Amino acid sequence: MFEKLKSLFAADKQPTLPEAPSGDTILFNAYCSRAEIPQPSFAHILHARRDLSDPGLLDQVNSLCGYVFERGDGQMSQSKYHVILHLQRVQHHVSIGVGAADVAALHAWARQANALLFTQDGAVLDPDGHVLVGAADGKPDAQARVPHPERAWARKAATEALLAARGIDVPATLPPLVCEDELVLRSRDEIIGRARALLLVALRAESVASGQPMGVEMLLSKMPLADDSLSPNEKAFLAKEAPSQQECAQFIWRYESLNVLEWVLGLAGELPFPGSQCDAAGTAAKLIEMRGPEVRGSSDILDALDLTYRLHWAIRQARLKKQGEPAGVDADVVMERHHALNWLVRFQHAGWDAIDTPT
Repeated sequence: MFEKLKSLFAADKQPTLPEAPSGDTILFNAYCSRAEIPQPSFAHILHARRDLSDPGLLDQVNSLCGYVFERGDGQMSQSKYHVILHLQRVQHHVSIGVGAADVAALHAWARQANALLFTQDGAVLDPDGHVLVGAADGKPDAQARVPHPERAWARKAATEALLAARGIDVPATLPPLVCEDELVLRSRDEIIGRARALLLVALRAESVASGQPMGVEMLLSKMPLADDSLSPNEKAFLAKEAPSQQECAQFIWRYESLNVLEWVLGLAGELPFPGSQCDAAGTAAKLIEMRGPEVRGSSDILDALDLTYRLHWAIRQARLKKQGEPAGVDADVVMERHHALNWLVRFQHAGWDAIDTPT
């Protein structure tokens, strides 16, 4: 019996590997956005595989974004932009050689991995092999589609319906955003540290603006751990003896970002529709009295991000057309929420000061 068990365990530890392809192979570089990707089960040669634990991957992805932009006339197009958004979510790079007979199996694997494929001649393909960005002209095939997991499409449709019920229309061409299968959320400790930093600068700004400045040293004595999480811009603000009213106004708005992080930490039961500003005093009290915070489920966070992103688009379009902002929406609250939520989901892998909120 013992010998039989040993043979069974040995078999589990030595899975059968796919054979190498015979004859000539075609090289593809796959850039996958899912946090976990399947092992290729078809005949192939694995030339390289890495994930975000290799800092060189981010450097390469940034170079690829520039490469995509420069194809053809060097102007941004919808197809190029959506490809770049995918590249900014990449978590795995696989360089793989396959025989002609296994190209169809490669495409099936690319769909599972939510991968874009770069060919040796410089074209960018969707998982099914349609050209998204031509190597020479930068143009896509009519049937090419940037891939997104099904949950991302479902969330986009739900948000569009919610906004339509409020009389806010957004175009179907706006892409889905990052979803659960692609998400690497900021850690609990990162979120708590960022929340403390936001409260510190908001309190300092509010006190200066009111004419009753609270000293930085005193604030730090009440929140000593906040100092470790301050961004460069926040440190520069706190270093000023007498910041301007405009600077103070900018940092007072950080209460809205803090409100989002408190909701993420479970300090508030809901994140209401962004129709009005939060209660700054109540927001400050929640963090000061914080006990045992736990990060809420990623689906709730991604729902909030999707809603905020599409609302932000509607606000910007209304301003461009001089139509006024959508009814019942506070544009500044939306902007602050978008900033905080993009930081939470590691949008473009940027630090707090460098977070962008494109729509």
